[in-house]
Amino acid sequence: MTTRAMPASSIAAFFDIDGTLMPEPSLEKRFFSGLRHSGAIPVRNYWAWLTEAIRLMPQGIAAMRGANKRYLQGISADRVFELMATISFYEEAVEQIAWHVRHEHIVVLLSGTLEVLAQIAATALECELQALCLQTNVLIRATCLGEVRGHWTGRVVDRAMQGEEKSRAIKHFVQKKRMDSAQCYAYGNSLMDRAMLSSVGRPQVVNPGRDLAALANRCDWPIWHWHHQKTMISPGFSRVEAKIQRTESHA
Repeated sequence: MTTRAMPASSIAAFFDIDGTLMPEPSLEKRFFSGLRHSGAIPVRNYWAWLTEAIRLMPQGIAAMRGANKRYLQGISADRVFELMATISFYEEAVEQIAWHVRHEHIVVLLSGTLEVLAQIAATALECELQALCLQTNVLIRATCLGEVRGHWTGRVVDRAMQGEEKSRAIKHFVQKKRMDSAQCYAYGNSLMDRAMLSSVGRPQVVNPGRDLAALANRCDWPIWHWHHQKTMISPGFSRVEAKIQRTESHA
């Protein structure tokens, strides 16, 4: 019996961002640091964050950190473009994404970071790919915050994109696009990504710690070691705003 190859457009590659596509500290930690040093976060927001952390404590450390954005309550969303002047990727990560684009795979960034930060990363990647004469729309699935008149409420809309939520997002995406998850790829760097990695037939582990490396060895998952960094100027507000509109119209 002849096995027929699947059309390339029916394959997706899902990438975690922080620690996978780019080195630590995470995009959100960098943004928080910029807000704190500029004095943009009022004292009441720290208390709001602590109160929410206590409420989320029964759900574990991951929920206390990833699902708690109360420190951003009342902060203008445009501050991102003032404080995130540069962005860094692993050169090897860009090369791997370019490989997927050449094979006409759909590229999706799947991250617990703020949606606008993921959009900055996606637009920067598109610029890098254009420099390689490659055209694609890098899609995103990230943590969305509520906004009122351009200012964040500090409340997560729906759920933070982490842990099992990444797995659910992949399953929803491949079902909507009528893909076979066994043909799709996922790249992650921590045990928090194991649900995402287990959701596809071609999981790829990047710069893992001891626990994830042990899991990868047991499951026979490929391990990548990416180290070379490339820093670039992050896309301006107008380009990311256009990216947001394009993403919303094609979601």
